[in-house]
Amino acid sequence: MGTLVCLERAQALRQPLAYFAPLLLAAGALGQLLPYPLVARGLLLAGTLGFSLVLALLWRRSESTLVAASTLAAWLLVLAVWLWEWVPFSATVPLLGAWIIITIAAERAELATLDLGEKAGPQLTVFASILAVGATLAVGAPRLGGVIFGISCAALALWLFLRDVGRKFAARPGLPGFNAACLLAGNFWLAIGGLAWLAGTPYDLQVHAIFLGFAFNLIFAHAPIILPTVLGRPLPYHQAMWVPFGLLQMALALRALGTLGEQYWLTQSGGILSVFAILGFLGVAVSVVLFASRGRQAAPSSTSAASGGTTAAFRQNSPQLKGLSE
Repeated sequence: MGTLVCLERAQALRQPLAYFAPLLLAAGALGQLLPYPLVARGLLLAGTLGFSLVLALLWRRSESTLVAASTLAAWLLVLAVWLWEWVPFSATVPLLGAWIIITIAAERAELATLDLGEKAGPQLTVFASILAVGATLAVGAPRLGGVIFGISCAALALWLFLRDVGRKFAARPGLPGFNAACLLAGNFWLAIGGLAWLAGTPYDLQVHAIFLGFAFNLIFAHAPIILPTVLGRPLPYHQAMWVPFGLLQMALALRALGTLGEQYWLTQSGGILSVFAILGFLGVAVSVVLFASRGRQAAPSSTSAASGGTTAAFRQNSPQLKGLSE
């Protein structure tokens, strides 16, 4: 996730050196498969520092509160990777969770699908700050930090549900309806994750409600809008995208039931099904890119660098996104 997000931001910055950050992140991620953990962590730490620098430069260019929130989130990622050498990995999960939550929420606001106008940035910055405090406290005081983190997640999920226009398009056909379903599902699982952290429920539900339920539902929602800029190829909506979306919800439900009911076979089944869901969506996306008719492809133009990856150009060129933002 960090590599893809950083790549999109590097493209927005339009500086060749900026591409070293996602390259380092990708190398560090792949390095986890090798028996040299210190090398992999060094690459990841360098990549996250580069990522933070890219966002800082974007903020300096635009002074946008949304970019500021994303920059704060990136520093949480730096802190998490640095702490891996000193504390158990589980202690840094709230930091990683806060990073992905803030980053995706800022992307939602940046896509102009939040019905908040100029208030979106400042309000999101408040949520980001509280999330950051809770995640940081959780490293040394897991219960106190977990409570703050959980309350923040649940409150942010409610904020997104009430303000995001996705709930207005749930019955629409095509991309608007698919996008709305993914957004609503993501907000639901973010709320479940927040309540899980608040109640201190088993670790599996805390982690996967956020990293699978929230993150991947929002990735599914954003893929037809964001990935064309990263890949340089259009990714039109296709109704087959509903299949991996449905599989992901089933997988998450099985994991939740298995965790709460202490039925390991349900948890394991949900884990396996989630792999099929993610790989299935990837397969659908690749197939659509390769085989969709050129006449039906609406390729979005490049991002606007002024806001660090804003999609003003998408709204001008993508009829599908116009339906979401009007």
